[in-house]
Amino acid sequence: MKILAIGDIIGKPGRSAVGRLLPGLYREYGIDLVIGNGENAAGGIGLTPDTAQELFGAGIDVITSGNHIWSHKELLPYLEGNSAILRPLNYPPSSPGYGYLLKHNVLVVNIIGRTFMDNFDCPFRAMDSLLAGFENKPNIIIVDFHAEATSEKAAMGWYLDGRVSAVLGTHTHIGTIDARILPGGTAYVTDIGMVGPVDSVIGDDVSSVLNRFLTQIPRRLSVGKGTVEFNAILVEVNNDTGMATSIERIQKTVT
Repeated sequence: MKILAIGDIIGKPGRSAVGRLLPGLYREYGIDLVIGNGENAAGGIGLTPDTAQELFGAGIDVITSGNHIWSHKELLPYLEGNSAILRPLNYPPSSPGYGYLLKHNVLVVNIIGRTFMDNFDCPFRAMDSLLAGFENKPNIIIVDFHAEATSEKAAMGWYLDGRVSAVLGTHTHIGTIDARILPGGTAYVTDIGMVGPVDSVIGDDVSSVLNRFLTQIPRRLSVGKGTVEFNAILVEVNNDTGMATSIERIQKTVT
C-alpha cells in the first residue's frame, strides 16, 4: 500500500496547492491513502468545516491536527461525528473527537508532543494503551506526531519502531532530511514540512512575524503570499507485515 502524508497545510495558499497537485500525484504514484495535517488550514490557524470539506474534496482521506484544533468552535460537532478529522489522542479523554480512526484498513493515529508544547497526557503511554487495547488491530498503522522538539520526535520513532508502519512528524513546518526506515521496519521522518508560501516564516507573512519578534506585542499573523512549496512523504508498506518497504520525500512548488 502507498500512503501519502502531507505536511501542515497553511491557509488558502496551502489548500489551493493541495487541490492543484493531489490529482496528479494520485496518478503518478498510484497512491492508496492520503493523510493531510489541516490544523493551519483556515487562515493559518485551526480548521473549519468548510476548509475541511475543501481538503476532502481535493482528495485527502484523513485530516490530522495538533494544538490549534480548537481554534474554531464551529468545528467541534464535526469532531464527534463521522467526519475523518482527528484531534491528538493524548488530549484528556473528555475532549471532543477521536485520536485515531480506521480508513481503508489503515489505522491512522494523531498524537501531540509535550516538550516546549503544553501539559498533555504522555504520548508514549497513550500509544502503548492504544496498541495494547485495540481489537483486531490492522497491520498498517500510520502515526502523525505533532511535536516541537526533534529529540521527542526521534525518541517516539525509536519507541514505536517495529510496532507501527510509520512515525511522521508535523508542527514545525520545516521539512527535515532524515527520512529513513528504522531497523524494526518503521518509516520515520522528524518533520514532513508544510504546504505554504516559500517566502514566509513557516507560512506567515515575514513583516508581521518580524514585527512581533521586535516589539514582543502579540498580534494575529497573516498568511504569506506568492509561490507555495508542497512538502509530503510517501511511504510504501507491506500489506502482510505492516512494515515499511520505502520512504520518499516529495517536494513541489506551485506558482
